[in-house]
Amino acid sequence: MDDMLKDFVVEAMDLAVNVEEHLLRLERDPNNKETLNAVFRSFHTIKGGAGFMNLPALVAACHLTENLFDALRTGAAPVTPIAIEAALQASGFVADQLTDLSNGAAPEQLASMPDSLERILRNAIEGKGDAPALAVPSDSCAPAAAAAAPLQAGADGLDWQAMFMAVVPPGTSGGALTPDSAPAVAPAAVNKPGWDGIERRDEKAQEFRAAAAPVKEDSIRVDAVKLDALLEVAGESVQAANQAAVLLERLSQFKFDGPAASLMATLAETLERASRYSAELQRATLATRMQPVGRLFQKFPRLVRELAKDLGKDVELTIEGAETEVDRVVVDSLYDPLVHMLRNALDHGVESPEERHAAGKPAKAFISLKAWQEANSVMIVLQDDGKGMDPVRLRKKAVEKGLIGENGAPTDEDAFQLVFLPGFSTKEVASSVSGRGVGMDVVKTAVEKNRGAVRIESVLGHGTKFAIRLPIELSIVPTMLVSTSGAALALPMAVVQRVVELPETFMEVGGAPVLKDQGRPLPVRSLAGALGYEPCSERVGIVVAAPQPYILAVEAVDGTADLVIKPMTAIAVDGITGTARSAEGELVLVVGLSFLMDGCRGSVKLAA
Repeated sequence: MDDMLKDFVVEAMDLAVNVEEHLLRLERDPNNKETLNAVFRSFHTIKGGAGFMNLPALVAACHLTENLFDALRTGAAPVTPIAIEAALQASGFVADQLTDLSNGAAPEQLASMPDSLERILRNAIEGKGDAPALAVPSDSCAPAAAAAAPLQAGADGLDWQAMFMAVVPPGTSGGALTPDSAPAVAPAAVNKPGWDGIERRDEKAQEFRAAAAPVKEDSIRVDAVKLDALLEVAGESVQAANQAAVLLERLSQFKFDGPAASLMATLAETLERASRYSAELQRATLATRMQPVGRLFQKFPRLVRELAKDLGKDVELTIEGAETEVDRVVVDSLYDPLVHMLRNALDHGVESPEERHAAGKPAKAFISLKAWQEANSVMIVLQDDGKGMDPVRLRKKAVEKGLIGENGAPTDEDAFQLVFLPGFSTKEVASSVSGRGVGMDVVKTAVEKNRGAVRIESVLGHGTKFAIRLPIELSIVPTMLVSTSGAALALPMAVVQRVVELPETFMEVGGAPVLKDQGRPLPVRSLAGALGYEPCSERVGIVVAAPQPYILAVEAVDGTADLVIKPMTAIAVDGITGTARSAEGELVLVVGLSFLMDGCRGSVKLAA
């Protein structure tokens, strides 16, 4: 793909996503002229670029949709459910074409516009369809008979006029501009498709002048691979500066006289400046990788709308915290997990209107998607007000499928975690939405790959909440350095509450050690034992902020550090998510966030 086509695809995809958001808003508020104009402008912009790139199917679809919204915003056609549906289908077709281009398809390989899409768009333009009108803009003065007419094709079947108009800015085509002495309404305009009797020549001329004016560029596009490389170099420079500082501190223990002492002072000053600039470079580079989760969230309202319609359910999705920023790698990798969670909530969670009515609930179900920053983590919570999860039924299904033994998943929390097992499903028959036992396994795998953790809370009859905790950024993580059994380890600070001294002996509850912390009894767990290391004397405790808080016993706490984490690719060690280098250059193993959140034990194991 050449650079011009790549730029067009990136910009058009952003517009296409925004169009879907506008259309769903218009479905709720049909009288919103600002939204109607925004959709019209988006399709007009995509059409212009598509014409320049010689993409006739995109031009045709955008031109028809542009005609539709010109008719809607002038009142020549009513805002009906079929008009919204037609526009959504058009935006879907546009998105599919752009995705194909992004995946390497040549322009000549793209599919033509489907006849069904052309038909539904023409029907919407002409105000046809069985669906009742949602509303007609109140300030409309043009009659319905002025609806935009079909495209005028030439003898060769191509709409040359539309294709010409797609590449020429509005107001510059032949015959569109007339001499000052010409009548106020040019004769050609009377027969113009979709013309509503109002001449807008001045408006078009102003639009053209504005478009022709030079625009100051305040941003540039940078390949993500280059950003990743820059971040790695920045992280390594910080590590190198930290190691140099440690070496300088050791050198300062020796006595230097004369010129050597002056050189040491200059070296210390230079190194301090280099460390400061390395840290600034690292922060600036990290900022370039941060993206709002709203870029991801804005794709879901239409998904929920379409799926709820297929399932015969009335569901409203609310979104909060879309401005919350997180590493772009996390944003990109969360799409599939969140899609699976939404499908699960719609199919398994929320009930049909009849079931909700019988249970004394409103017919409309609600699903909320929220994001916020919490310390060094980002929390993403998906919650529904559906029927909730039955832990007894979950255990029974897992036993029937041979996923756990008869005594497996003893607590409700453990039972909820069963949904993440590969092959687990409570559906008797698989459908197009769920029932194959693959979706929620994908969720846990993707979250843990990004050094995160996912937890479930559910109340039977009242709904379910999935809470995902992720590091704000992936490459550099604030950690607490600890040692146990001779191993240097790092714990994510996101779950560390405080450090306490451990006694020689403990109280025991059910044969397990327990220590009172701030008036509450907490279980004490050995980090060495959890990782399978040799037993050692662990007299320092770390209070871990997990769903079920506990105290993690270690041999010593060695301080804190922001570490550049390298994922483990060659081998997999339960509980360890990556490696790093300390300021002294020592190899450090990074304990996984999910492992700590699960109480220093792996997730529910299979029966085998």
